[in-house]
Amino acid sequence: MKFRCERDVLADAVGSAGRATSGRGGALPVLAGLRLRLEGDHLEVTGSDLDLTVTAEIEVAGGDDGVAVIPARLLADIVRALEPGAVNVTVEADEATITGGRSEFSVNVIPPEEYPQIAEPTADSVTLSAAALADGLRQVVPAASNDDNRLILTGVQLAAEGDGLRLVATDSYRLAVRDLAGQSVLEEGQAVLVPSRALAEVIRSLGDASEVTLVLGAQDATFRIGGVRVTTRLITGDFPNYRGLIPDTQANTLTVDRQALIDAVRRVKLMARESTPVRLEMTHNALELVAVTQDVGHASEQLDVSFEGEGLTIAFNPDYLLDGLDAARGDEVRVETIGDNKPAVLRGSEADDFLYLLMPVRVS
Repeated sequence: MKFRCERDVLADAVGSAGRATSGRGGALPVLAGLRLRLEGDHLEVTGSDLDLTVTAEIEVAGGDDGVAVIPARLLADIVRALEPGAVNVTVEADEATITGGRSEFSVNVIPPEEYPQIAEPTADSVTLSAAALADGLRQVVPAASNDDNRLILTGVQLAAEGDGLRLVATDSYRLAVRDLAGQSVLEEGQAVLVPSRALAEVIRSLGDASEVTLVLGAQDATFRIGGVRVTTRLITGDFPNYRGLIPDTQANTLTVDRQALIDAVRRVKLMARESTPVRLEMTHNALELVAVTQDVGHASEQLDVSFEGEGLTIAFNPDYLLDGLDAARGDEVRVETIGDNKPAVLRGSEADDFLYLLMPVRVS
């Protein structure tokens, strides 16, 4: 195999595919490598851990067609370290030679026949707005759990909702729900659970793309964005019945400038050490944020707000609160509450297609 390519183009392809390896090869050491397949001037770079597969397709100046598997981390480090400009890659027998500028590297390759054949879903495809999907995923993916012992909660549910698509994620401490109107993907009553790790890679790949093609199989899903394909196994199991957690009405509504609240929470949380929550003390036309850490100190800040309801003090994990405020859209945000021990709902002023439900923290 032999080809020539610009360093930055090759580095992007190797970086995208390499994130799917993630050192999770397990009993298959070959999965620590990237599979390079050259046909004419078309190069495919594939990385996989069998749960997640990313393939980046780029155009190169091809020489000899072929297939090779090169250690992912080493290949990425070498390509990034080369000077800007053309990179030449030649694979002969069990060795890959990578040259750029005055640098030359020789790397032992892995037998390509050991690399598993990874099939993609063959179901019908649908085309979605890349901008709408990217915005929705950025709002909900942070609410998914990172705990592999709670596998169901590490996924994002994609479900049919009206004439569109609903994205839902929860780690049991917060819940994010975003509706994408007009983005019809599933049949009525149908839902699938997509690993948040795969969707994080989809977000990275979307960039300034105008559309994304989604292919949903019985056990897998593939997202095609330009020259990148992200294929993931779906999570099997029952997603929590979240609808009953969302209150129909709220007794109290606080409306505040979103950026001002974000800035205030960031300042006050400097004193929120060792899982200390930030308290929101709501009164008529005023909000005071307070954080107290024993033997360290305390911080407080007041904001002008609009408040309807009875005075209330409620406490939250400041990082989870910031995630919700960052995800909301609009100049203002509404914080709707029932009581100090009931979930609060955050909504942005720009649209009603997103809500963020946050469990309070008990304080003495």
